[in-house]
Amino acid sequence: MIYCCEEHVDVALDTIVYEEETFPILEKIENTHSLSTTCEYCKNPAVYLVTNERSHT
Repeated sequence: MIYCCEEHVDVALDTIVYEEETFPILEKIENTHSLSTTCEYCKNPAVYLVTNERSHT
């Protein structure tokens, strides 16, 4: 599971494909203004969650 910003979404997608050897799932994070989670690549606010399975939220 990778939280990422708009700029790094392609890197996160590639990482899931490479590490998990499966299709990634891209989910837009709602209410990003109230979320304190940051991009794992640059520490900007996260906009997307990239994973290989559906989240349970």
